[in-house]
Amino acid sequence: MKKIISCLLACIMIGGMSLTAKAESVGNIDDLQNYILKRSDELPEGCDLNADGVINVIDLALMKQFKRTRQLEPMETIHTGDATFYGGGYEGGCAMLDPVSRDYWITAMNIFDYNTAQLAGAYLEVTGELGTINVLVTDLLPEGKKGDLDLYTDAFPLIAPVKKGRVPCSWKIVPLDTADNAPFTYKYKEGSSAFWCGIQVRNHRYPITMLEYLDSSGKFVEIERRNYNYFESMDLGAGDFTLRITDIYGNCVVDKNIPLTPDVDQIGHVQFPY
Repeated sequence: MKKIISCLLACIMIGGMSLTAKAESVGNIDDLQNYILKRSDELPEGCDLNADGVINVIDLALMKQFKRTRQLEPMETIHTGDATFYGGGYEGGCAMLDPVSRDYWITAMNIFDYNTAQLAGAYLEVTGELGTINVLVTDLLPEGKKGDLDLYTDAFPLIAPVKKGRVPCSWKIVPLDTADNAPFTYKYKEGSSAFWCGIQVRNHRYPITMLEYLDSSGKFVEIERRNYNYFESMDLGAGDFTLRITDIYGNCVVDKNIPLTPDVDQIGHVQFPY
C-alpha cells in the first residue's frame, strides 16, 4: 500500500486420476509439476486448465503453452517515460475501479501501455529523482507517449520537485499487495443478466491479458474486453461460471462456480502465482 511435461513415465504415473485442489494454493508450473511427479502432496488450486475435472499432464502442457505464447513481457521489465501530475483518478477513472482506496497512490497511464485496459489495475513501482513510490493504474492519459504516467497531485512530489512539472521517470509492474493472501473478486457491470453480462476482475496480482468462459460444449471462449476495463458477452448465460484468467506473464488459472450476482462483488477462489 501507499505505501507434454513431455515425459511418458509421468503420464503413465498419473493416468486419468481425478484429484481435489486445495483452496489456499495457486496454480503454477513448478507446483503442478512437483505434484504430478509426486515430489509434493500440495496440489495447486486453479490448475485444471481444460476444466475436465482431471488434473494431469495435459494441464501441465497447457500451462507451459500459455507461459510460452501469452507472455507479453518478462517480469521486472523497466519502462521509461515522463511523469506529470493531475487531480483525478480516485473517482471516475477510465479503469472504472471505483471506489479506489485512498490507501493507494494512483496514476493515469498512456494509451499505448494501457492497451485496451490491459494494464488497468496494475500496480507499479515508479522511480524519479527524489525517490520511489508504488501506484495503482486507475485512469487513462490519452495524450501521453509510450512510457508516460500522469500521477496524482500528492504523489508527484514524492518522486520529483513540483516546480518541474514534467520529469523523466522509470517504472515496472510489481505484485499487488492486497493479492498476497486473497483471491480475485468479480464485479458485474450494471444491467448484467443471463442475456448480457459485463465482468470486471479485481484484486489480481498481475495485470490480466485474457478472460475466457467455459461454454456448454466444454470449450473455453474468450470474452471481449472494452477500453473501460470490463469483459462483455451476450453468451455467458445465467451462471454459475467457470472462468479462465491469464495474466501478462502467461500465468493462467481456472476459477469455478462463480455465480452471477450483479449487485454484489463476488469473491473468487484463486490467485495468480508469483
